Amino acid sequence: MPALSAAIQRIQPSPTIAVTNKAAVLKAAGRDIVGLGAGEPDFDTPDFVKDAAIAAIRAGKTKYTAVDGTPELKAAVQAKFKRDNNLDYGLDQITINVGGKQTIFNAMLATLDPGDEVVIPAPYWVSYPDIVAYTGATPVIVSCGIEQGFKLLPAQLDKAITPKTKWLIFNSPSNPTGAAYSRAELKALTDVLLRHPHVMILTDDMYEHIVYDGFRFSTMAEVEPRLFDRTLTVNGASKAYAMTGWRIGFAGGPVWLIKAMAKLQSQSTSNPCSIAQAATVAALNGDQSFLQSRNAAFLKRRDLVVSMLNQTPGLRCPRPEGAFYVYPDCAGLIGKTTPDGVVLTDDEKVAAYFLDAEGVAVVHGAAFGLSPAFRISYATSETLLEDACNRIQRAVGNLR
Repeated sequence: MPALSAAIQRIQPSPTIAVTNKAAVLKAAGRDIVGLGAGEPDFDTPDFVKDAAIAAIRAGKTKYTAVDGTPELKAAVQAKFKRDNNLDYGLDQITINVGGKQTIFNAMLATLDPGDEVVIPAPYWVSYPDIVAYTGATPVIVSCGIEQGFKLLPAQLDKAITPKTKWLIFNSPSNPTGAAYSRAELKALTDVLLRHPHVMILTDDMYEHIVYDGFRFSTMAEVEPRLFDRTLTVNGASKAYAMTGWRIGFAGGPVWLIKAMAKLQSQSTSNPCSIAQAATVAALNGDQSFLQSRNAAFLKRRDLVVSMLNQTPGLRCPRPEGAFYVYPDCAGLIGKTTPDGVVLTDDEKVAAYFLDAEGVAVVHGAAFGLSPAFRISYATSETLLEDACNRIQRAVGNLR
């Protein structure tokens, strides 16, 4: 059998996708499963976005486009960055990719070599460390626990940076915790980064528009303009516009980096889907008011889940400022025994118990680099969420 490359052996399949797939298999086999693993809004893509896609098909916009995006979509992204983030990017500073994951992958593969280091606060989105590891560089994980609100502290960042540090990967609001950084918290971190001019910053702003309780989103290059030339501001259509399957990510950054990412994309996927690009133009340029009603629905779901989990002995669930996840600490369950005699020694066993005993699919915290915990996506109906939380409470009540 031919040998696999060293690069592919350095990474693992996505744990979140694995949980979603397992839940789907069990459901297809007839099990009553409530899947809370997928990071995907249950809302449909807005009709005006779908209409733009249909119009693009009828207009024959079905051919190759420029490798890293059409001029129309780059202009829409340019306007979005100005409108929402007060960032001024030229069209040559914008890249369009096949989802935010490709944006990050392109940036890391275009800039990292073995021996380089990338600082990643934990809990982290599952793909960050694997993308870095694929390049041969080293992920430097900084643990940001529940006691600090799952947020990176300036002193931690300063300590993690070495002469080998190439990037900081930063996500707010966070997947998996929903934690979001205030402008003041961001400024404290950017003050540290100003002292380390060799470090680039990748800000993953994918959940920018999903925030609660009057929280005002800010991004690093906006808070500290002196970092503009060192920052790749990453975003996409997936979460806010419920366009996960359309696969459009985008970013603004320095020209030299955007050109390098386009060079890589020219030899991998080439352009993102022409129809999805036309739809995203409509999404970014169209009426944004629907975001408010969807956030109001997410807010009700958040409060329901947080309340019910915090009523469950052994669980502690902070109230997140954004995204559509909660990340309850389950230290109070570790060491307990299931009715079948299995000792819950870690959060992977906790998640497996919830699935086996009650048909609730969650993602264990070790996948996100901080244990013991698990992630719940509340991007589903209140009815299903209440059912799932009742099942979790029942499962916990059966432990001894």
